[in-house]
Amino acid sequence: MTRSPLFLAALASSAVPGLDPVTVEGVPGEPGDLFEIAYVQDSQDRRWVVKAPCTAAAGAMLDDISALSGLLGRRLDVAMPMVRGLAQVPEGRAAVYLRVPGRPLDFSGLRPGPLTAEVGRTLAHIHNVEHLLFEEAGRPTYDAEAHRRRQLSELDRAAATGHVPTGLLTRWEHALEDVSLWRFAPCAVHGTFIGQNVLASFDDDGDSSSGHVRGVLAWEASRVGDAADDFAELASLASAETLDAVLEAYAESRIERPDVHLVRRARLAAEMAPLRSLLHALASGQLDVVERTAEELRALDARVEADDRRHAQEDAERSERTRQARERAAVLLDPDDPERPEPEWDATQPHAPFPMLGETQAISMTTLLDEPQEYAAGTGADHSAPSPERVTDDVEEGPTWAHADDPEPEPSPWPEGAEEDSQPVPVMAADADASTFEIDEVEALPEDADGVLDLHEGASDFVAVEHRPEHPA
Repeated sequence: MTRSPLFLAALASSAVPGLDPVTVEGVPGEPGDLFEIAYVQDSQDRRWVVKAPCTAAAGAMLDDISALSGLLGRRLDVAMPMVRGLAQVPEGRAAVYLRVPGRPLDFSGLRPGPLTAEVGRTLAHIHNVEHLLFEEAGRPTYDAEAHRRRQLSELDRAAATGHVPTGLLTRWEHALEDVSLWRFAPCAVHGTFIGQNVLASFDDDGDSSSGHVRGVLAWEASRVGDAADDFAELASLASAETLDAVLEAYAESRIERPDVHLVRRARLAAEMAPLRSLLHALASGQLDVVERTAEELRALDARVEADDRRHAQEDAERSERTRQARERAAVLLDPDDPERPEPEWDATQPHAPFPMLGETQAISMTTLLDEPQEYAAGTGADHSAPSPERVTDDVEEGPTWAHADDPEPEPSPWPEGAEEDSQPVPVMAADADASTFEIDEVEALPEDADGVLDLHEGASDFVAVEHRPEHPA
């Protein structure tokens, strides 16, 4: 199905009162696209995007995203498409929203620096959103086991087509049956966090060090599920140093630290991405897309062993850097110094969840440690004082309050061990060259990847993210 740009402009005019189209520009589509998109500029110089579904399933997605944008748009630090009007079409309803400013990123050309850190913080901010908000908008929800079984089901369906090499089927089946790999806390997930859906603005054109993330597009696959899915393209395209920088900023901003297998699952998600394309193309009868995807899978089967060796070498180098950084920090810090800072947290180790999971902003370590004392001060009881059983010789001066005639202190409103369960956000490593935490595996930068398409919803002109020597990362 192909609608003309003029028809889409007419849909936008009917959906938004006061929208008087002056110019319209259609976005070329590809086989298998779920939506048809056009850019419209009106008489007030406002730039709009009209997005029409190609199937009934795509129409249902747009309806859900309309509800999500109203709930989520004001809670994010970055912009997202805010639906301003809907127009009826045979497949459902077309959505119209103001165009989000910014230029798409190329993850394969991204280098460590301020922009890379903003990408990590943006992902963390999305993943910090309360689950109930996504559920209220009608988005799917998967816990760890449901997510694993869903992928096993997709693998079985793809195996039945005969287009997936046997080596890949065996490899993926073993990974999906390794239950220890799938122990994670579900969170809000964007679903298609790829470079062309992440928009940035630049103070100095072409200089990535001046970039800022402005918006995130394409929320149709959003859900509650595995955070690793949003790292799939970063793990497959970004360099090892870039992925480390993204994960470092991400870990500092998350209310829950990443689990130890996040990068491994992200690589697996990137490998299995063609399966969904294959199943969708078969369902819609697009045989040319089926053949192209089958060729991609055969090429992937031929290179996975080389990728695994490269990942193992990069992970070993990262582990060694982290070990050396910790040794240097141990030498510099006197263990007997009472004012020495707490040791650095390893964000990849199993951990207890942070409290107050409903917050959409990261919780600082200071806030977590101070809250019990503030609560006690509000009740008039000094819960920070030691109990009679805990009075020891460690108290050098000052009278003790544990007397037989004193009234018993009020019981603490905080559960026993609450402070031990609260874990601080990871801090920067003592060595600037060292990673804040240790991740099992990482993908290297493809040598021939140098750009992304700028033909997608809501993006302005494309700018390649390049490393310039005069602007060190």
